[in-house]
Amino acid sequence: MGRVINPDRSGKERTKLTKSIVKAIRQLMVQSQPDENTRDLTAYIVVGLEDIYKSIDVSVLAWEKRGYWVKADRFRIDWEWTLQFSKLMREALVNEDWAQVAMMAAKTAQKFNNVKIAVNNRIGEPWVGAYKNLLKK
Repeated sequence: MGRVINPDRSGKERTKLTKSIVKAIRQLMVQSQPDENTRDLTAYIVVGLEDIYKSIDVSVLAWEKRGYWVKADRFRIDWEWTLQFSKLMREALVNEDWAQVAMMAAKTAQKFNNVKIAVNNRIGEPWVGAYKNLLKK
């Protein structure tokens, strides 16, 4: 029997999330007035950053099994900001502090400045309904 390969590894999922977050930030930055779409975009960014943070431990597990503690710790430190940014952005969204949302979106965009999205991407609009889902949690 051959090896079972999981095509949806946490790294691949993290890449998808970063690209969709960058697209959501771009859409958020062209908003002129806060509306339901703005809330959905912000909620999607919050949830996406939280999901990225949750995927970190899965990624470093293999390194820790092999004793690559420094590499695992460095990777954790490199992605630690996602939890902090998601908390701040969530708080700003709940308080409807749109200036803070814009500032956190800009800071997040700076962290993802090397992420490239093709013009003909298939990301779609995964943020539709994200605000309602965030309120349910």
